[in-house]
Amino acid sequence: MKILIIGGVAGGATTATRLRRMNEEAEIIVIDRGDYVSFANCGLPYYIGDVIRKKEKLLLQTPKSFLERFNIDVRIKQEAIHIDRAKKEVKIRKINTGEEYVENYDKLVLSPGANPINPYRNMKINNIMTLRTVNDSVRIKEEIIGENIKNIAIIGGGYIGVEIAENLANYKDKNITIIEKKSHLIASIDKDIACFVNKKLKENEINILLNNGVEEIEENKGKFNIKLERGNIEVDYIIIAIGVSPESELAKEAGLEINEKGAIIVNKYLQTKDENIYALGDAIENTNSITGKKTYIALAGPANRQARIVADNICGKKEEYEGAIGSSILKVFDSNLGTVGLNEEICKTQKISYKKMIVSPYSHATYYPGANMVNIKAIYNEKGEILGAQIFGKEGVDKLTDILSIAIKLKINVRELEKLELCYAPPFSSAKSPINILANAIVNELDGLVKNIYIEDLENETEKYILDVRTKEEFEDGHISSAINIPLDELRQNLYKLDKSKEIIVHCRTGLRSYIACRILTQNGFNVKNLVGGYYLYSFMKGEEKYDE
Repeated sequence: MKILIIGGVAGGATTATRLRRMNEEAEIIVIDRGDYVSFANCGLPYYIGDVIRKKEKLLLQTPKSFLERFNIDVRIKQEAIHIDRAKKEVKIRKINTGEEYVENYDKLVLSPGANPINPYRNMKINNIMTLRTVNDSVRIKEEIIGENIKNIAIIGGGYIGVEIAENLANYKDKNITIIEKKSHLIASIDKDIACFVNKKLKENEINILLNNGVEEIEENKGKFNIKLERGNIEVDYIIIAIGVSPESELAKEAGLEINEKGAIIVNKYLQTKDENIYALGDAIENTNSITGKKTYIALAGPANRQARIVADNICGKKEEYEGAIGSSILKVFDSNLGTVGLNEEICKTQKISYKKMIVSPYSHATYYPGANMVNIKAIYNEKGEILGAQIFGKEGVDKLTDILSIAIKLKINVRELEKLELCYAPPFSSAKSPINILANAIVNELDGLVKNIYIEDLENETEKYILDVRTKEEFEDGHISSAINIPLDELRQNLYKLDKSKEIIVHCRTGLRSYIACRILTQNGFNVKNLVGGYYLYSFMKGEEKYDE
């Protein structure tokens, strides 16, 4: 059997090596138009920031190592330009010489990846860059080091934009601005959690322009004038990070099915409509395994899982790809953002009924030095199934995100999460872990022990009857303008001061004391709701930021 693979990196390279482990006799050829067939593309921003200092550290395998270890024929700087499905042939061009030749196949695997979206690609300007390859990162790093590059604009505030901004901040003489058309950074999260990301970037002197799209870019004597929807900004260098689009022209030209967003359509076995052609990675249409609906996910984890399935199916197995839930994590200076599953926007767009909970426990026992608050938001349904989660904090974010990812994948109910026995020692967690605390809060709501209200419901807060149960010192340091203050420990003695005819919105700093207050008040005949996230989240969302993490 002869297998031809178009494209390397996570998808193609992993498919090739798995194929070899499954079939020692197969002829395996990998065609890649780049200089490097297997490299750590997720590490490119860290090379730009000099965290990874040697380019060679990004290179995982070479054509030589593929041949010696796996007996795989890897041909770099060669581009597949035409597929003849009837003849089962691919026309290939050698980039350096222009020479063309034809390679036949029994099975063909398409792993071309995705291209950075760049609406300014036709501008004949050097200092407008996107980041996809090792060569891109080398060029950006070499160019921004120069003394003439002081002001750098990153157009796009997604994962890559934020990663690039953080790494550019390692160069202390640079002024960095992120320009984002939407109302908050990182489109896959909700605005309430995004406010923590914004604050962390601003603390590290990253300028952020939100709700402001780019209308035009003009060059004048080596400088760029970026005309925005509101105002202008002048910079020396521009990096475009507004997302990626699937690279599917080769598949489209071969008559394979492409969806409206340009992604290659595959079946549950990752076959295209041609049973001898498989496709995977950032180029294909994916399935959201929570909703069952088609989506697009450009992540290395799903690509690697798909690669194993493709290789196994070529070798005679019948492995199905179940889709993805979008587990990811992002380093933001000394903090981390973990996300998995659905956000509120997806739920609203797809008319999925949901509830949400935000808790802010500490990462480990508070009496042990170094404990930091971790902010956990969960999206869940009335059955108590977790649909999505967003977590921001300095410590333990990866672990907590992974646990909730497993809960989503295996449909573990929050009542079971309450019972999880997770490892504990003071430096690592608390006897009641953040996952247990989150589950407790959700179950309390599901069981009717407390009614919740969200910060966005306080738009006319001066008309609300708000009770702040923090201490007097906390209240004086900052509070919701219309709130009255009765500290929790004094509440029972002061019930007569409250109006039973009104709905009372109760809050504390993060929600724990206010939950206790709600239980006291409910059992004394008051109509109360607990403010999810408390004053801590309120102050972030309103820009007051009275509390440090």
